[in-house]
Amino acid sequence: MALTFTEREFIPVLLGGDINVYSVARAFFEQYGVRSVAFGKYHTGPAFRSLIVDYRPNERIDTREVFLPTVNAFAREHADKKIVLMGCGDNYVALIAQAKDAGELEGNIVAPYGPFEQMNSCQQKEVFYDLCEKHGVPYPHTFTFTAAMAADPAKTAAAIDALDFPYPMILKPSDGISYWEHPFATQQKAYTIESRAELEATIRDVYASGYEDDLIIQDRVPGNDEYMRVLTSYSDRSGKVRMMCLGHVLLEEHGPHAQGNHACIITEPNDELMGGVRELLEDLHFVGFSNFDVKYDERDGSFKFFDFNTRQGRSNYYVTGSGFNVAKYVVEEYVYNRPFDPAFETAREEHLWTVVPKGVIKRYVRDPELRERALRLMREGKGVNPVFMKGDFTLNRWLRMVHTTMEHFKIFKRYYRA
Repeated sequence: MALTFTEREFIPVLLGGDINVYSVARAFFEQYGVRSVAFGKYHTGPAFRSLIVDYRPNERIDTREVFLPTVNAFAREHADKKIVLMGCGDNYVALIAQAKDAGELEGNIVAPYGPFEQMNSCQQKEVFYDLCEKHGVPYPHTFTFTAAMAADPAKTAAAIDALDFPYPMILKPSDGISYWEHPFATQQKAYTIESRAELEATIRDVYASGYEDDLIIQDRVPGNDEYMRVLTSYSDRSGKVRMMCLGHVLLEEHGPHAQGNHACIITEPNDELMGGVRELLEDLHFVGFSNFDVKYDERDGSFKFFDFNTRQGRSNYYVTGSGFNVAKYVVEEYVYNRPFDPAFETAREEHLWTVVPKGVIKRYVRDPELRERALRLMREGKGVNPVFMKGDFTLNRWLRMVHTTMEHFKIFKRYYRA
């Protein structure tokens, strides 16, 4: 199958090279027939050697001194087009929002983001939990551990003594962007802490890396991956929520650096859960995509919210695959200035999104009803692995994507704990 591209009034320019970038580029191609340009760091990932992406690697693209002249030069080269600029990672979104606030982007660049100060504040977990308190959105019992506590052994001991929830507990950074800028040997996206000794050692490792912001210590909500949900929203320039799509997570990834990334999702609406978040977003006048990790707590029957990501998530194709193309919301508003019709919509139909093989689903999805739902959707053709798009075939890329997909057998065998 030969791919056919369409000339449009705009060019999507995406920052990054991972599955998030490829999924957004796929959405642009499927809705408008356009090829996206992506500026990423490395010669790897799903976007590298894709036919639907003009991929341009530069290891310093995530720095302001390279990002800004790169995207502005591209915009000047295509002055007759609107450049739809989107970040596919927290650091890229921050760069775009800061440049937009400062008026440093070329005039033909449009970017679906609100003020950087607001976005950065919402990503700070303790700020997000304050918002949850205000709007009655449940979240896990939380303690904020500061760098000042870490610097004084007596304060560290007193803080740990004051924790009023049991082991195992969860430890994670408040500022994810800064955290990943300070790599260290035992670094994980989030930690499940089994004992006081492990908690003390992990805190030492994190702050020894140079990280200076807070850590979040949380009550661990019981239950395996199947208790998780993911919520994606789109808010227009006035702060009105126009779309919400909720997914029921069947599996997450379990490798140290990928822990918590979604691996298998079935679209599944819940109006009550979405309602409180819609009120929160509109009260903030938040602009753009937002993404939330949620877990069902069987102890009190509530859904507990963990994170507020001010962008589309890496699993965003679960939204597009459910019939709500993520590129369409941005282009219709920022390029064509068309009204939203309907004014608000939510995904209702079942759809399966997965990055793992069928065999992993059959072995590791514990709930037999959920497992059968996933397998049924596969049989009915209502499932997708976003990195495999019909017609987007180059041998090198296809072999890499197959290897990455099949590698999940080994990863789950080594790391998965129910």
